[in-house]
Amino acid sequence: MADGNQSLAQEDKAWVQFGMPLEPALLLEFFQDVERLFRINPYLVFKGWETISAGQYRLHAINHSQAPAFEIDTEITVRPVSNGLEIHYSQCLKSCTRITVQESSEGSSIVIEEEYEGIPVSERFDRLGEVDRSLTKWAEEIQQYLLQWQRWAWFSPWRYYKKRVWQRMKPSARRITFVLLCISAVEIALIGLGLAIYLAEFRK
Repeated sequence: MADGNQSLAQEDKAWVQFGMPLEPALLLEFFQDVERLFRINPYLVFKGWETISAGQYRLHAINHSQAPAFEIDTEITVRPVSNGLEIHYSQCLKSCTRITVQESSEGSSIVIEEEYEGIPVSERFDRLGEVDRSLTKWAEEIQQYLLQWQRWAWFSPWRYYKKRVWQRMKPSARRITFVLLCISAVEIALIGLGLAIYLAEFRK
């Protein structure tokens, strides 16, 4: 995964790029669900999400990519662009997120760019505490989600769980659930091992 950024005083943007073994058309369809994209971000704790109209939403969340965390309460406008989409923010230090998909030798190449050019440079320096530092981790989580999606999207219980349960969990709840599932898996394995040993001894 490649990433980069440019200084606040120059062209103020950050970007990350990664590959996926999926066709561009499938990825473009996946990215149309903008709420899912934001909920995949492990640093965002949602307070509210509202659909205003087609392509317009309101996001209210706490961003934990910095310490202290900062609040986001902004309207979002989603616009299609060539090979992707742009997400524009009306009340946010960040002005735009752009996601583009290109065909590559391994399937597709995805680039996520974030721009902070809608506010004067002097004000950007005053609001450094509102810079979203989650981009790289967000891209990693999107990549991981897509790999799971590629493997399990055919399985309707998985789709229901990810859409109706997992997606609405706080990031901390997802981590706790994962740990509990791992513990349960170990317990089941130990019970199975104990049962196998008992049966082996019983048959002697």
